[in-house]
Amino acid sequence: MHYKRILLKLSGEALMGEKQYGIDAKRLDEYAEEIKSVIDKGVEVAIVIGGGNIFRGLAGASQGMDRVQGDHMGMLATVINGLALQSALELRGVQTRLQSAIKINEVAEPFIRRRAIRHLEKGRVVIFGGGTGNPYFTTDSAAVLRAIEIKADVILKGTRVDGIYTSDPEKDKTATKFDSISFNEVLSKGLKVMDTTAFTLSQENELPIVVFDMNTRGNLMKIVSGENIGTVVNV
Repeated sequence: MHYKRILLKLSGEALMGEKQYGIDAKRLDEYAEEIKSVIDKGVEVAIVIGGGNIFRGLAGASQGMDRVQGDHMGMLATVINGLALQSALELRGVQTRLQSAIKINEVAEPFIRRRAIRHLEKGRVVIFGGGTGNPYFTTDSAAVLRAIEIKADVILKGTRVDGIYTSDPEKDKTATKFDSISFNEVLSKGLKVMDTTAFTLSQENELPIVVFDMNTRGNLMKIVSGENIGTVVNV
């Protein structure tokens, strides 16, 4: 395998599948199957999931809700998604641990870096819920932070688009895809890969990011095997 330890970042919206909100069981099963396939090859997998399919703090703030309250609701949404993915993986015989940045001991372990690394070494999938545990930080920031802490080889950002384009390919049919691009080029071209805080943290720690289409079966396996899928952001 090209990568030994990965941090897979999934958006909450990705779990909706064809639904307007919530969790699509079919999509959840597909993701669990993809993750199991790379676990079976000996790849160590950590996961961060967003909560946008249930609640997004920034959206609540735009409607007059206190931003801190809204972000805490969003953190709880990521734990719900983490529990759903944990269940789907365990139905396939994959050992998992859900660790939360906010204390919710009845359903998840507290995040402890050394314990997380030990779980990975034992072949368990570690799902990080609760974001960073702080308001005003996105799950993109949580993904980069956790990836650095566990010494992941790469961040794999699974989206519904097959990479980074010169503009939004869903709106601009003339948009062209980058096979690889540097951190500086992304910033100079004003391309949206992650929020600025997360992206800068990844750049400073020289942690590569691969943006790819998670909804195409087999893509995750192709990436960890070293195939040129999606767009690689590197130094």
